[in-house]
Amino acid sequence: MSTTLAAFGDLQLTEPVVRALHKMGIEHPTPVQQQAIGPMLEGRDVIAKAPTGTGKTCAFGIPLLECVDLHSNDIQAVVLCPTRELCLQITDELRTLATYIPGVRIAAIYGGQPIKKQLIALEKNPHIVVATPGRLLDHMGRGTAFLGNVYTAVLDEADEMLKMGFIRDVRKILNATPGDTQVVMFSATISREVMDVAWEYQHGAVEITVEAEGDNRPNIAQYSMAMDAAEQRLAAMLHIIDTLGLKRVMVFANMKSTVRWLDMRLRRDGRSADCLHGDIPQAQRNRVMAGFRDGKFEILTATDVAARGIDVDDVEAVFNYDLPEENEYYLHRVGRTGRAKRHGMAFSFITLHDGFRLRDIKRYCRSDIHELHFDENGVLTNADGTPFGV
Repeated sequence: MSTTLAAFGDLQLTEPVVRALHKMGIEHPTPVQQQAIGPMLEGRDVIAKAPTGTGKTCAFGIPLLECVDLHSNDIQAVVLCPTRELCLQITDELRTLATYIPGVRIAAIYGGQPIKKQLIALEKNPHIVVATPGRLLDHMGRGTAFLGNVYTAVLDEADEMLKMGFIRDVRKILNATPGDTQVVMFSATISREVMDVAWEYQHGAVEITVEAEGDNRPNIAQYSMAMDAAEQRLAAMLHIIDTLGLKRVMVFANMKSTVRWLDMRLRRDGRSADCLHGDIPQAQRNRVMAGFRDGKFEILTATDVAARGIDVDDVEAVFNYDLPEENEYYLHRVGRTGRAKRHGMAFSFITLHDGFRLRDIKRYCRSDIHELHFDENGVLTNADGTPFGV
């Protein structure tokens, strides 16, 4: 089977999956889907490097659902991911893909949720388990999750998961699966940790690299503004939101205290806003994410805990209230906008000491980041002096 496909029809997918794709408005595969679905259906191991927002969940979700045995009560596939938010996002998308497959059971297993609810889900014998590593290991230790009949193990956002210190947990989980389990890894970057796992658990893997260019490169205009004062940054952000009439905005900050302060100030200003950070209980985080997806408020302020866990196609702009500490976080933050071939915008506030960091980010992302500033009359202008947004 060719690994370059013009359309989903070339894959001879089953009718229920094709119907679900049509319902989702997906007619043609993205590059990572073109290259990954065929080898996965053939049972090959896959290691794929692809930018965020390129359709990776469908790339592995379609083969998982095509191969599931509805007559079995075993866990047949496990998807590991680094955060609770991403776990829920993947689970939702898999369930949407499975809309017309009656009887398929998919369970989300993650920390921060009462164990009893997950025990009930596991007692229903799910075919596919989407999990964070720590909580899945907990269930394995309790004897409530058995991976001895898993045919596919997927590591999504592998670089982030391994960087967060889950490498020992991931190894324990993979060691609990059969020796011939298909191992599939999706990652924005191929780090040394990712390669170590690939060398140990993959055999003859198909290597896929999807560059952020052409039709696959997100359409995101990126800007920077040099401002030190907190109030000045907030005022500039609100000025841009109002000038452009933005209604779907994400704001990222490095510290939980900054997120809380921004959320408080936005609400005080009468803005429709909410926030996400690590101290918020999981049930409340779920409600906030659902509210943002449903358009119940306009501005979501978050730490990087949410950068990989919210998949909303119509985010108009991302603001980096402060630059992230790592280049990859910048990439994942701005990747929340410009999705599904829409135009997006990203604005980053920098201090006088951030010049080197900004140059490093430009080289890493291979992107142009245009300077903005306020002139003596308080008008936001481009570097050439022309008014911004006119």
